[in-house]
Amino acid sequence: MNKNKLFDMNNNLIVNEENIFDKIYLIRNVKVMLDRDLAEIYGVKAIRLREQVKRNIDRFPTHFMFQLSEEETDYMVSQIAIPSKKHLGGTLPYVFSEYGILMLANVLKSNQAISMSIKIIEVFIKVRELIFSNQDLLLKFERLEGILIDHDDQIQKLFNLLKDFVAEKSEQRVPIGFKLKSENYNKKEP
Repeated sequence: MNKNKLFDMNNNLIVNEENIFDKIYLIRNVKVMLDRDLAEIYGVKAIRLREQVKRNIDRFPTHFMFQLSEEETDYMVSQIAIPSKKHLGGTLPYVFSEYGILMLANVLKSNQAISMSIKIIEVFIKVRELIFSNQDLLLKFERLEGILIDHDDQIQKLFNLLKDFVAEKSEQRVPIGFKLKSENYNKKEP
């Protein structure tokens, strides 16, 4: 079974976290889902979904839903998120944020829409948790990098001191300690 397909051979709806996760995109720095994907998950036609949104447009401010521009749509087609522009039915797709998905379930009012929106929101929450856990890891790596850079500087200073010590010309020193008369030393007399 292809993980992007939402139906099995008997045309039963199969929705799991992976299917939903694959349909979440980052557009305009917002995690969103396409109207056609939501319509498929909710068991309605995309055109009917858009009609319900237009009838209840006051429930969908721009941070809940927005329409993709021509350039954004071209980008989505080039990234194979959308098979082709023809697949969209000649319109630019709408995308819904996490809040818009919740509102969409209220507008559609079907049991399937409500249960599927709960699954979708759970996936959004897991994505958010994953991002936050990765940010914690990133902060730890940055701290570790700072410590390593500091240690590198200290080790470099140590090597420089050792090089200076080895490179320093040894001066002839007057030996100290017990001296025999037979030994001929270069003494510096006062």
